[in-house]
Amino acid sequence: QVQLGESGGGLVQAGDSLSLSCAASGRTFSAYVKACWFRQAPGKEREFVAAIRWSGGTVAYADRVKGRFSISRDNAKNTWYLQMNSLKPEDTAVYYCAVDLTSTSWPPRSTGMDYWGKGTLVTVSS
Repeated sequence: QVQLGESGGGLVQAGDSLSLSCAASGRTFSAYVKACWFRQAPGKEREFVAAIRWSGGTVAYADRVKGRFSISRDNAKNTWYLQMNSLKPEDTAVYYCAVDLTSTSWPPRSTGMDYWGKGTLVTVSS
């Protein structure tokens, strides 16, 4: 069993930056693990934001955040991060970290996630 805990959400203004972190506990991640961020805005479906391969650090981003968001990980701490710059009101959502232990999809799909965090709210005011 893996437990994921997000932190770092909050209220910011458009153009500001915010950093999220996700700490995992319960098991040591293998090289095949993909650590991910998804988000869900009010009234919308959950969407992919970013992912990073635990081994090698290959990353993937959704088009709408590419160039503004950056995902990274600290293998020793079993933690990954989402640095969000130039935030826009349309980035307002609950952000979830998730981990894909077994699927081969790349970029990862929400249906392939094995564990999810409870989410952290990011609100960007205009």
